[in-house]
Amino acid sequence: MNWILDYSPIFFDFDGLLVDTESMHYEAYCHMLSARGCDVTWDFKTFISIAHRSSTGLRRYIYDTFPNLTEIKWETLYDEKKQCYMELLRGGNFEMMPGASEVLSLVQSANIPHAVATNSPLEQVSLIKEHLPVLNGIPHWITREDYQNPKPEPDAYLKAIEVLGKGENMIGFEDTLRGVEALKGAGITPVLVAESDHPQMESIEENSLLYFPSFKAILAALV
Repeated sequence: MNWILDYSPIFFDFDGLLVDTESMHYEAYCHMLSARGCDVTWDFKTFISIAHRSSTGLRRYIYDTFPNLTEIKWETLYDEKKQCYMELLRGGNFEMMPGASEVLSLVQSANIPHAVATNSPLEQVSLIKEHLPVLNGIPHWITREDYQNPKPEPDAYLKAIEVLGKGENMIGFEDTLRGVEALKGAGITPVLVAESDHPQMESIEENSLLYFPSFKAILAALV
């Protein structure tokens, strides 16, 4: 029996953890900035190193890098990025992260209560679920409309606990440190799932956090 079945309920992030959408977010920001006449030189590694550490980091980086945009409200820029992202999603060119489908199947076969708690809005989640029917087996979804403050605040997971009920042995899976902070704030044991060369790994002390490079590694582990 896999070790994760000792926990209940189980909570999952979404983007970058279950579904490989991070490159599409990056591409959407690049399209938005290019349409605004900005010379985009940042690469994907720079993007995720900023986006995964703070909910406001990209905003600061973009305004610092492109001062000509400072007179434009962030809400306007973000809405333009969102429209670019939605167009990419409609293309359906994305897939599940390695091992994610198998972990979901394992949890569902054991009838363990589980939910997704994401910073993404329902509109985006629904479109992704249309292209990846395996996600329809997840019984509970907490999207951005369901709580007040985004991760790293714990609001999303506190709402998920309201839905599933509080357990003595709760566990959650995230691909970002700000997501890990959200889990900790909600009293949920956090597991970080991220590639070993991810920029955020540089700030993690050895043995300070339960960590796996992928869901496939989780399936093979005997923790």
